[in-house]
Amino acid sequence: MKQFVRSQSFGAVIGVTVMLIAFTVIDFSGWWNRSTLANVVQFSAILGLVAMGQALVIMTKEIDLSVGSVYGLTGVAFITLEPKLGVPGSTLAALAIAAAIGAFQGLVVVRGKLPSMIVTLAGLFAARGVIYVWTGGTVQNFSEAARNNWLTGLLGGQIFGIEAAIFWMVGLCLVLNVLLWGTRYGNRLLATGGSLDSAESRGVRTDHVKILAFVLCSLLAGFAGILTLADRPQTHVTLGDLMELEAIASAVIGGCLLTGGRGSLVGAVLGAFIIVSFRYELIALGAPSSWFTTFVGIVLIVAVIFNQYLARRAGHSV
Repeated sequence: MKQFVRSQSFGAVIGVTVMLIAFTVIDFSGWWNRSTLANVVQFSAILGLVAMGQALVIMTKEIDLSVGSVYGLTGVAFITLEPKLGVPGSTLAALAIAAAIGAFQGLVVVRGKLPSMIVTLAGLFAARGVIYVWTGGTVQNFSEAARNNWLTGLLGGQIFGIEAAIFWMVGLCLVLNVLLWGTRYGNRLLATGGSLDSAESRGVRTDHVKILAFVLCSLLAGFAGILTLADRPQTHVTLGDLMELEAIASAVIGGCLLTGGRGSLVGAVLGAFIIVSFRYELIALGAPSSWFTTFVGIVLIVAVIFNQYLARRAGHSV
């Protein structure tokens, strides 16, 4: 029990528990119905994928502000390249674009020794600009044949009556947790974020670790964009706008320290669930949209304070 209390995701578990109790008291019938929960869990899965990628980067003591634009650009590429490449080809091409963005940003950060916040902020604007130029500001859709393609159904349809995005998120969460906690790369990633000098003195190629973290982050954001548009194949220029802030908030609420070296992928998914749930509940209660932004800000501050407290209790320097 003591070990669980000190775990990285403990704060997120408490947050979800308190939130569900509050929603049950305030709006039992509105919250506990199939339609609401289905929508909340589906969009939590999408944001959860982006948040897991963000968490990996934050654990290396870096940050990626471009994930929202990468999410949008990859989704646009998935739709617009389909007529020439088909659904499988456009999926691979879109993911290649996402990986290339992540690799480029990672290289600039580690080789140029530049702050990741500045590099990825530039990536945010650049990718968003490409979306505007590529689409011309117009809405683009899948053809009927593309909508009926087997891969479109696998990515954006339903499996056993449950949205496919949920299965993809759960599967990737399992794989990434094995990568983080059961492989040398995961140990090196946490060591890099915990103490860069100490990791390098032990022979860890911290530059390679960070570059791969940026690639994984962009791939997860891009894949989330593909899942979204496979389900609702219609592009728009604001796709993924401000998603980077929600992803960062999800990761921090889930137990990631911005000082690096500590975090939880499961916690990041739970953080995404909290954020999406509050958005839906505030809309259901008729609250102004600005309340959601205020809520995220307040919860983010509380999460940072609580996570630092837990980290100190666990003997982690912050």
